[in-house]
Amino acid sequence: MREGELIKVWGVFVKKSDFKLNLDAEHVTGVAEGVLANEKTYGLKLCPCRLRDGSRERDLELICPCNFKIQDAWREKGQCWCGLFEKK
Repeated sequence: MREGELIKVWGVFVKKSDFKLNLDAEHVTGVAEGVLANEKTYGLKLCPCRLRDGSRERDLELICPCNFKIQDAWREKGQCWCGLFEKK
């Protein structure tokens, strides 16, 4: 998968939600590159903004898109940790 393909998947993901993709295309591409680099290195599409601890169970919680709505950044800033998703 390439960055553009992943960004299209995220675009479909946000269609029926209360959040959107960040409008900064360069930022979104950077996050996509990080996710795909993690997939190449670790075998999972892990969020690049979150640190893995090496346990499979914990790492599965970090697959992008992670459960960002439970994080303080979502409540305080209206976006996920890496700024990929923002409140509409």
